[in-house]
Amino acid sequence: MNSIESDALEPTKDQLADMTLAQKLIRLAPVYGLVILMFGLILLFSILLPNTFPTMLNLRSIVSDKSIIALLSLAAMIPMVAGRIDLTVGYGIVLWHILAISLQTLYGFPWPLAVITVIGLGALTGLANGFLVEIAKIDAFIATLGTGTVLYALALWHTGGRQVVGVLPDGFYALNGTFVLGLPITGFYVLAITVVLWLILEYTPIGRFLYAIGANQKAAALNGIPTRKYVVGAFVASGTLTAVTGVLLASKLRIGQASVGLEFLLPALVGAFLGSTTIKPGRVNVWGTIVGVVILAVGISGIQQFGGSFWVEPMFNGLTLLIAIGIAGYAQRKKGAGPK
Repeated sequence: MNSIESDALEPTKDQLADMTLAQKLIRLAPVYGLVILMFGLILLFSILLPNTFPTMLNLRSIVSDKSIIALLSLAAMIPMVAGRIDLTVGYGIVLWHILAISLQTLYGFPWPLAVITVIGLGALTGLANGFLVEIAKIDAFIATLGTGTVLYALALWHTGGRQVVGVLPDGFYALNGTFVLGLPITGFYVLAITVVLWLILEYTPIGRFLYAIGANQKAAALNGIPTRKYVVGAFVASGTLTAVTGVLLASKLRIGQASVGLEFLLPALVGAFLGSTTIKPGRVNVWGTIVGVVILAVGISGIQQFGGSFWVEPMFNGLTLLIAIGIAGYAQRKKGAGPK
């Protein structure tokens, strides 16, 4: 594995040791630019909107609204580590949140069994995506777009275009409705999953193998890595986390409808792409993804409190995605032009 180099652009400790303070700041600015921007936006909106932005009420609102997007961004990030993309994170959540409710209201499943069933189906969907990409050799974008469209069609067929409504157990409501230390419990779910993914990707062979595959799959295979198994596993993990997110969305909305879910796809991808431009530029990473989601959340919240119209959020997400892809492309070109 020593022949497979990291594709990140962050400076090493040895490089920083030979630099002056000014040189270190200049060298680290591109690496932590989005982190600085994140804190800058928080400070700016706190100064401009002192009565509404830096409040516990606003923090609760941001955590409650953006936890779903954060989890989907992490789900999308996992295959990206291996150089793949999974569009079913946006389509799958439509079907999963509907099933989490309808299995209880229409088919009498106890809520724990309904949750386990949905998560299992999410894992199977990820497995199907992995087989389409690695066994059938279909491009990941096309394969997951096709799978996602099928899931969305199943959601429309299952609901008949109507809402799925019913009385659900308090235990199911508590999955999303509980508060811990004054904040929605979903924020703590995001933190826990983020830490677990960070530990796996940064400190275990699984993470090193996935990054090696994402950097150069042929080189990874030549180094003895079973690339097919790890890519399929990445899709399974993504599908599982998407299903978990669908369950939490169902607990939050308390109704199922096929018109809800697709709007999460774009911001989830934006968060994951932004994550590849900070902390470890040129490489998708966990904390960068969270920073990307926070920038979206803070930016949209601040703009809306200034009276931004309903179209501001999709406009902000779309422009941010274009900027993120541009920065990521520049980072990759810079990496390719650098010394080997």
